[in-house]
Amino acid sequence: MDFTPSEEQAAAQGLAARIFGDLSTHERLTAAGTGTDAELWKELCAAGLPAAVEDVGLLGLVLILEEQGRTTAQVPLAATCVYGLLAVAAHGAAEQRERLLPGLRDGTAVATGAFPARGGVRIAEDGALYGAVPWVPWLRDATHVLVADAERDLWIVRTGDPDVTAVPVETTAPWSAGRLVLDGVRGERLGNGQPGAYADVLATARTAFAGLQAGVCAGALARAVHHTVTREQFGRPLSTNQGVLLRAADAHMDTEAIRVTAYEAAWRHDERRPCEAQALTAAWWASEAGKRVVHAGQHLHGGTGADLDHPVHRHFLWGRQLDAYLGCGGEVLEELGLLLAHSSQEGAS
Repeated sequence: MDFTPSEEQAAAQGLAARIFGDLSTHERLTAAGTGTDAELWKELCAAGLPAAVEDVGLLGLVLILEEQGRTTAQVPLAATCVYGLLAVAAHGAAEQRERLLPGLRDGTAVATGAFPARGGVRIAEDGALYGAVPWVPWLRDATHVLVADAERDLWIVRTGDPDVTAVPVETTAPWSAGRLVLDGVRGERLGNGQPGAYADVLATARTAFAGLQAGVCAGALARAVHHTVTREQFGRPLSTNQGVLLRAADAHMDTEAIRVTAYEAAWRHDERRPCEAQALTAAWWASEAGKRVVHAGQHLHGGTGADLDHPVHRHFLWGRQLDAYLGCGGEVLEELGLLLAHSSQEGAS
């Protein structure tokens, strides 16, 4: 395994770091409230970052999302790339790729996904979709939703369809979420219904959002380090206290574990190797370790960390949202165990 970024991946990551660093400031995030930063999204699309994902692969997307996570930038980048660009490019029919990809590349179309499948959407005998999904990230911005029905078939639904209702929902993190209600909508099947498409998109999503969590944790830890180095107590910096050092060191190791497991899953995906178990591993670390890191980041700020308007609180909210999204630690660990047991039985037979 070699996780060394290619020249193109490193360039995309550097560009993302510059744009997020310049535009995703505390003042702009405060002004955006719980909505999307439309100007930042336009800047990212004008720079060609969403379009570049097709060239830099899932590992390149993970690197880009790390930079988004560091600043908790409120843009639908992960959702559009995972449920739109990569899903359509990998599983869409030729006509779908030709029709849908241009808009997803330039940002005129925004995608999200009603994932994972929990049986909330069913397909009727006449081919129409019915049901509801309690919350879908970035639904308020989306033009297209990738919906997984109870049988795990994938459908593309347009939010502008009269049989589709998106009810705004406020989640822990400001993800412009909404409740999706489908009342007899005629969805467009993604590709030809190839087996394994749902599992591939879900593994891709888990890997990408684990990369986003790595960035969120790195940003929280960087803020905690700055605070404890510059804040003095009893005549010396807080960072000289052994308890503070140990807590920060544990948070650093947890962050690196999230990062390396996400890198491995993404690398295997790009190399067209089996990666479902690795994606589940990354998701488990993102959930369990991510929760520990954002709690530590807030705790190391002392009383300041309790201020809801402090930038570190944003990392806490994102970390807790990512902890539960696509399956919390216990859920993905059970799924990983079942997957490994099934693989072992197949190997024995």
